[in-house]
Amino acid sequence: MNACGRMRASANWTTIGTTGSPGLIEFTTDCDRLFPGNLCEVEPYTVDEVQRLLIQVNKRRNSARWMLALALGLRQGETLGLRWTDVDLENEYLKLRRNRLRPKYAHGCGEDAPCGRKPGYCPDRVQTRRETKNTKSRAGRRAVPLPGPLVSMLRLHREHQAAERAAAGSLWTESAYVFTKPLGGPLSPNTDYHDWKRLLDDAGVHDGRLHDARHTAATVLMLLSVPDRVIDLIMGWEPGTAARMRARYLHVPDAMLKDVARKLAEAIWGASDTGSVDKNQDNGA
Repeated sequence: MNACGRMRASANWTTIGTTGSPGLIEFTTDCDRLFPGNLCEVEPYTVDEVQRLLIQVNKRRNSARWMLALALGLRQGETLGLRWTDVDLENEYLKLRRNRLRPKYAHGCGEDAPCGRKPGYCPDRVQTRRETKNTKSRAGRRAVPLPGPLVSMLRLHREHQAAERAAAGSLWTESAYVFTKPLGGPLSPNTDYHDWKRLLDDAGVHDGRLHDARHTAATVLMLLSVPDRVIDLIMGWEPGTAARMRARYLHVPDAMLKDVARKLAEAIWGASDTGSVDKNQDNGA
């Protein structure tokens, strides 16, 4: 089994709707069959790690940004592309309809006086790519329910943003985005990535991609027994590819598999009166 065939997390996952003794839980996936030759090792964050991240998140500016990833599995582009018109805090849901694009720049300094830097660092740089684009798939354009604590976080975030706007005065760049720079304007995906890495370090959890938060959210939804159709809707998976995406994103703990085996044994052979079988003894074979 290669690196993507075995993924590990601590026994904290057993606190969400699963049974089993404490210890190491091994996640198994079908990456070899679905993505041959692709090293797709993923290590979802455990409940304990998510709680440690939450402590650090609450100390940060744009704190709700990170919980949208960890709790609802929003992609980076979807989160950074959110505008306040997409968020309905009264009815506790948000609409996803666009993605934030990575900026692309051209020199603005002129050939007669070149700055000698890369386009992105040119003092007179000109942005050549629009900030956002509409979500290309129907499944990607979706409404996502907001848990109560996230609604509270977004309300508080809106108040903090209003205070920042007032303090900045004429320096504020109005953009209507939910998550902005300290002086307004959309967040850069690159800056957002480095903020994520600092968050992981400060929380003392294992290093990982920002996209691993999406795997974490999908797995938690499964462990909470959320129906597949609802998981597909929240995650934005197309009906034709949803089964493949679930195989890739939902990481099944060994404790859950053992619980299924126990239930099968009780249904077919009846409840056992002899307790567990000692695998090291001769059981009449």
